[in-house]
Amino acid sequence: MIDLKAVTTAIGELEEEKVLEMLNDFVASEPSEEEAQKVVQACQEGMAMVGDLFESGEYFVGDLIFAGELLTEAIDVLKPVIGSGTTTKVGSIIVGTVHGDLHDIGKNIFKSMAEAAGFEVYDLGIDQPVQAFVDKVKEVKPNIVGMSGVLTLALESMKDTVDALKEAGVRDSVKIIIGGNPVTKEACEHIGADAFTTNAAEGVKTIQAWVK
Repeated sequence: MIDLKAVTTAIGELEEEKVLEMLNDFVASEPSEEEAQKVVQACQEGMAMVGDLFESGEYFVGDLIFAGELLTEAIDVLKPVIGSGTTTKVGSIIVGTVHGDLHDIGKNIFKSMAEAAGFEVYDLGIDQPVQAFVDKVKEVKPNIVGMSGVLTLALESMKDTVDALKEAGVRDSVKIIIGGNPVTKEACEHIGADAFTTNAAEGVKTIQAWVK
């Protein structure tokens, strides 16, 4: 059986070759689906390590992006043995960069880390009009809506989006988290969101607490 701690550490230390070698050997040993789920869990714990190292200032944004890509690669290797879609999803979240803003690095890191934590993520993309959020909430009925923006004008777009969700009668069925450079406690209150974050790892901790 594969050494789960070694998998967690190798992902946490971003050792791509080592991770892929261990996982390929593991898949070749024709493991059970249950064993494979444990390996997925070990990979997710490795991502949590990356998040902690980022928070403590040892890792930078580039490391987070790389870790997200590494995790995607790892899950791709494991796909044949983890069964199709049997991984229990902990919850669902819609993410998007709001109208007027074209930035997506923060959103993409958050998306990778949320997926790693077991969330079903629906990514709307960048510069998303208010109605796109409303329509998607009605369609997929997620637990959480995540809005991202880097420009100051994004704050008003976020407020417009929350107001539209209220008008559509779906605001109370979701938790809303906003993220990006300009977001503050005051902005969060003004917008009417439930939480704000300027750091993807911290944001994922918040949404994990919501679905527990």
